[in-house]
Amino acid sequence: MRARHFWIILAAAVFLAGCAGKKKDGPRDGPSSRYLTPADVHDAVPKKEPLARYGNHSPYTVLGKTYTVLPSSKGYHERGIASWYGSKFHGRRTSSGEPYDMHLATAAHKRLPLPTYAEVTNLDNGRSMIVKINDRGPFHEDRIIDLSYAAAVKLGVDKTGTARVEVRAIDVETPNRPAVKVADGTFLQVGAFSKRKAAEKLAGQMIAAQLKPVSVQKSRGLYKVWIGPYATGQEIEATIRRVVELGFERPHKVKR
Repeated sequence: MRARHFWIILAAAVFLAGCAGKKKDGPRDGPSSRYLTPADVHDAVPKKEPLARYGNHSPYTVLGKTYTVLPSSKGYHERGIASWYGSKFHGRRTSSGEPYDMHLATAAHKRLPLPTYAEVTNLDNGRSMIVKINDRGPFHEDRIIDLSYAAAVKLGVDKTGTARVEVRAIDVETPNRPAVKVADGTFLQVGAFSKRKAAEKLAGQMIAAQLKPVSVQKSRGLYKVWIGPYATGQEIEATIRRVVELGFERPHKVKR
């Protein structure tokens, strides 16, 4: 009886955490009182983590419908509608047990394991970002992901309420520490920092977005993040567009 009682409570918690403020009773959901711009919102940094102790029970039932959690996020890629949730749930526990912070790049998903890191692209405006999926929801037939308020701001969904998106899971099993030795050729420099840690963070974001090979080069007291080398101008231009779509400054070409 104790085990059964536990899963009943868990199912209720999943519903409350993931339904994204769509209930009509109680306080209404809304944006943060803190003014946020897309530039204020930073991508989640993918890292290998164990499965959350809570929120991964499968199958589970919400509002009379049963959902099955995927055994792995590897290879997950889907298009659909995104919504967002904010102030009503700020500070509450997510399905994974972490507190919901509407100012961080997180999201809720019905089927992906918790946690999963994923790249979300707004197909209506081309904006992309990386989020950490640590919650369950949205429990609506026509929606595949619920973004935190901050993620919605970054992707331009806070104004429209919903948007067409592409969600692609990031494989964090692949080590993301960039190599130092690289071949000769034409590279793209996406950043330069006085501290290696900052350079490696940006390099990890590039790798998470499937932009590689990535390396960190030290030159004249700076740690420079390079992508490449590239053999053709078409590859270079395609990578430049991708970096800009991710919200970073336009990289410039460098020779080695």
